[in-house]
Order: sequence, then structure tokens, then C-alpha cells
Amino acid sequence: MSGTSDTNHFEVVVIGFGPTGAVAAGLLGAHGIATLAIDRAREIYDKPRAIALDHEIMRLFDNLGIADQVSRYVAPFPASEHFGAKGQLIRRIDMVSEPYPLGYTPSMVFTQPPVEQVLRDHVRTYPSVTVELGTTLLDLRQDAMTVTLVVAGEDGSTREVSADYVIACDGASSTVRQRLGIAFDDLDFDEPWLVVDLLVNETSATELPATAAQFCSPARPTTYIIGPGNHRRFEIMLRPSEDPRAMEEPQQVWRLLAPWLTPDDGRLWRAASYRFHALVASRWRCGRVFLAGDAAHQQPPFIGQGMCQGLRDAGNLTWKLARVLRGQSSAPLLDSYEVERSTHVRELTTRIKAIGRVICEQDPEAAAARDARILAEGGGAPRTITRQEIVPPLTQGLLTTRPSDANGTLFPQPWILRGGERVLLDTIAGTGWRLILDGNSPRTSGVIGAGLSVIRIGGDGWHEESGVVAAWFARHGCRAALVRPDHYVYGVARDETELAALLSELNERLQ
Repeated sequence: MSGTSDTNHFEVVVIGFGPTGAVAAGLLGAHGIATLAIDRAREIYDKPRAIALDHEIMRLFDNLGIADQVSRYVAPFPASEHFGAKGQLIRRIDMVSEPYPLGYTPSMVFTQPPVEQVLRDHVRTYPSVTVELGTTLLDLRQDAMTVTLVVAGEDGSTREVSADYVIACDGASSTVRQRLGIAFDDLDFDEPWLVVDLLVNETSATELPATAAQFCSPARPTTYIIGPGNHRRFEIMLRPSEDPRAMEEPQQVWRLLAPWLTPDDGRLWRAASYRFHALVASRWRCGRVFLAGDAAHQQPPFIGQGMCQGLRDAGNLTWKLARVLRGQSSAPLLDSYEVERSTHVRELTTRIKAIGRVICEQDPEAAAARDARILAEGGGAPRTITRQEIVPPLTQGLLTTRPSDANGTLFPQPWILRGGERVLLDTIAGTGWRLILDGNSPRTSGVIGAGLSVIRIGGDGWHEESGVVAAWFARHGCRAALVRPDHYVYGVARDETELAALLSELNERLQ
């Protein structure tokens, strides 16, 4: 922590004020961290880019106090039905069933521009956060104690600001990443696609597929997504001979949409060509500068995790920065950010890439073999897998060394019955370090430690509505869970002896 009153010095500077930057700034503001958020653009991009989010991200929005506002622009993400080369159903990708493990619909679609506005408006409610739009990063340098940034206003004036730490959320073409000389590791996926967003007429909407769909035709792989209200998205693979820019023209777009829609059925909202990449930064940290969001990774969109990954970055890094800046932990805690997030992103991207390879098969014989194989995996019938089982747990970093398959998973968030009302667990437990105990186990007599919230669920503790936590404890064979501020499980214990050892280990690692 700097301890300076210099108005040009901040504890953290966030570069880029898109969703990842806005969430990072909001979380830092909630901790009272003196933060500057800058972006060269003043206005939010008025068309949708990201379209999917999940229950982990809605839980994060709830922790920020904006879930109700965001929910106005959100709808459930229906099952995605995958159709093979002959148009036959070969599998479904759906969400886990109720009772929902985190209290929210596990998979959702949303409209990005108004949600991004909610995020930005919320950041401005924190007195410790300064937002400067129309401000461009020109250069940065750092030493052992400080990062110095040169920024320019829209009038061309320049000035220097300094920070204890910097979070670069400045997108796929990140200026910061390039200035630091950090390369992308290519995970070997590079395919041209056209993304088309439409606002369809009410009658036309009823004539389109009732669920999301993946048409795995070798002639033209196509994704169909049902957005909120009358928003529909098609993602259409382009052929090598097709000029991506030319394919954005309305005449070409409607030609590609002809199997489903005509120009009379709705209005084009956006048509943009992309190369779907699988890229992860070789380093996520350089001294006091951290990469987050698209500046650190890009993945194909096949289960809608692109924005979610960036917001996970923000949720992972900010509580650690707050601890270090407040003197509660030493700087090596920050090393766990890259270890945890890079490993997680690489594993999830590998899984998404495998799904993409299946979808993008363009050889008719190989596509027929693919369809037969996928059906065989379901015993001859289309099987259902969930989006949630595709997203991996944390496997490295700030986790106990004591083995358990619970380590690194998200701790569930049940609905708690309290005084005639139902509230989500985080409303009671907060978002700091938490010790969640099986309420039917004996009360612990050990020293828990300052700053750790203790919550008992079941028995003589809080009563949950649907037994989500009780089932979780039974499944993992434990009676206590030590949960991090980002809701990931540090470790679990079966009895008081194991719990005492777990708490002692954590205390040492957080020094």
C-alpha cells in the first residue's frame, strides 16, 4: 500500500472498462481500494458480442449487489441439440437440473449492452474508484515498487499516473500485453465464422427451433442460439474460399440464413466475421502488471464461456490484491493468480476446442463416423451432457495439499429459510473466507481465527430449502468446508482434528 496522498497515485489502475475491467473495478471498490479505471472509448459498444453467462457469474453479480438489475436482461439458456450430417439428433448439451447448485439458473443468455451499462453505473457508486473514459494508455514502465503509466486525454494532453498494481483488461489486441512482450500460446484452433444477431418478428420466432441447436453439417456447420426476447443468433462457419468481409454484407447474410429466415422475418442487428481462436498468454503477470480477460486468453464460443472466463479472472485476482494491499498477506499470494487461472483456462479451452473439432468436421465420411461414434457413446441414443460438467475445477494454486475431490470446486449456494423468508447463502455468510459446517456435527471447540465467518447448515444451524449442502457434504464424505472469497473450496475436513490441521495450514499459506 502506497500511503501517499498524491492524487495521481492509485493502489490499482484497471486498463479497459469492458465487462472484465468493470467487474474488477467494482470488486476493488467494494474492498475500498483506491482504483483508477480507464478506457479509450467513451461509449459502450451498442451491439451484442458475448451472449452467454452462467450461475458462477450471476453469483458474482449478486455479491456486487446488481443481480436484480442484470436479471432484467437475462433468460435461461435452453438445451442445445446437436444434429448430425443427415440432420439426425446425436446429442444434447443442457444445464444441471434443480435444485440448482448455486441458487441461480445454471446457464443463461443475456443482452450485453444494457448489462454492461449496469456494471459501469455500479462502479461509479464506489467513492474509492475513479473512472476516466476517453483516456488512452500510451506507455507504462515499472520498478520494484511502482508502475508508472503515461495516458492521454481526448484533447491530446498527456499526464503520468502511478499505481501499486495494474490490471490490463484491454482486450484481445492488448496494448499492455504487447508492451510487455508477452506472446500467446496457440492451442491449435483457428476457424473463420460469421456471427449474425437478429431481432426477429414474433411470428417468425415461433417458427424457428424451440431450443438452441448445433447443425453439424459438413457442408456448413452452424450454431443457433435463442437470446432474450426476440434476439436470435446464428454462428455460421465460412469456407476457405469466402471473403470474410464480403460475407458480412446483408445480401450474403440473408443467403446464408435462407434455410431458416427471410428478410421479412426480422431485422439484422449485427453481422461480424471472426476467426475463432484458442489462445492463452504465455505469462499472466509481469512484475506488478497482470493480464485479465481477452488480453490473457481467447477461446472458441461453443459453450459460451468467453466472458465468463474474464470475470473469473477478476473474481480471482481482486480479493488477493485487496489482502496484499491491506497488509493481510504478503505479495507471493499474487503468484497464485496465474497458476490458478492459466491452468483452468487451458483445460477449459482444450475441452471447448474438442467440442469445436466435432462441430467443425467438414469431411462427409469423417462426419458420418463422428455421428455414429457419438450415438454409440449414448448406447445408440442421443445422450445429454451438461455445460457445468464441461467447466473444470481449480487444480493448482491456493488449495490444500490434503487430497479430496472437493478441493477447487465451487461451494454450493443453497436457499436458506430465515424468519419466514428465503435468502441465498451468501446473504448470510458474506464473501470473505468462510468455514461451512454440517449442522449435525458436534460444535468445534478449536480456535477458528479472526476474519473467518463460521456458518452451520442443518441440525441446529441454518436450514436450507432443498438439501443442496447436505447432499454436497455426503457426496464428498466431509463435515466441514473451508471456502475462499471467490467461492472455491480450499479444503474439507471429516472431523475436528482434520479441521484444526486445515486451518493451521491455511493460516501459514496466507501470511
